[in-house]
Amino acid sequence: MSQIILNANGAQMPALGFGTYRLRGETCARAVDAALRTGYRHIDTAAMYENEDAVGEGLRASAVRRDDVFVTTKVWTDSIGAGALERSAEASLKRLKLDRVDLLLIHWPNATIPLAESIAALNHALRLGYTRAIGVANFPSALLDEAVRLSEAPLAANQCEYHPLLDQSAVLTACRCHGVAFTSYCPLGRGDLTRDPSILAIAQRVGRAPSQVILRWHLQQPDVCAIPMSSNPAHIAQNFDVFDFSLTAQDMAALSALARPDGRMVNPGFAPRWDV
Repeated sequence: MSQIILNANGAQMPALGFGTYRLRGETCARAVDAALRTGYRHIDTAAMYENEDAVGEGLRASAVRRDDVFVTTKVWTDSIGAGALERSAEASLKRLKLDRVDLLLIHWPNATIPLAESIAALNHALRLGYTRAIGVANFPSALLDEAVRLSEAPLAANQCEYHPLLDQSAVLTACRCHGVAFTSYCPLGRGDLTRDPSILAIAQRVGRAPSQVILRWHLQQPDVCAIPMSSNPAHIAQNFDVFDFSLTAQDMAALSALARPDGRMVNPGFAPRWDV
């Protein structure tokens, strides 16, 4: 199966990645190993996930060459000030046992730390060689515009919640304006969407699982990456098996039409002001 590679302001990012949120210890290491053996070449983790050591173990167990895997990690919101961000990135590399990651993200904006300071620190981590590319996560459109303006280096990605229940048109438009890839977390809507009647009908017609239909919806959108998570090797393989079929324009519209005002599932108290 052929991957789709996104050119994210120079970063060559596989459009289907493997998410590791909530995976810990040996379960996480085995899942990462299984994902890489299946064909995934993009692994997503974060300091907050407390699994970077296990992700690194899975990377080494798979025997896939390091240069063939796109590794993303993230700096938590309380560590994005000057100096703290660089120390967090360095600690992530030690846990992963890597010389550098491929993409380093600010995990969430922090209203108590000036954005200019955070973006400057992110650029410093890039100059120090801790990462090949930099980006952000959970940035609404106006904040992304400001981050792009402040950054010396181009931003490669903005990782946000996205699935058919959540309209992210404004953020997608901003990302495309700046050449920034949009990475979808919770791409399956935490599984709730797989029981939706309209998705089930499309899945039956194309002979695919509902989760595959949803992931295909992500991948058929320009410059969109999805990072589904599973600890089940069969589900890991099924989620990757999405490159040999297509959805029609009507199918794509039907999935997008599922968006609703209460579709957001991740909304902590420190979240920024969303576009919708």
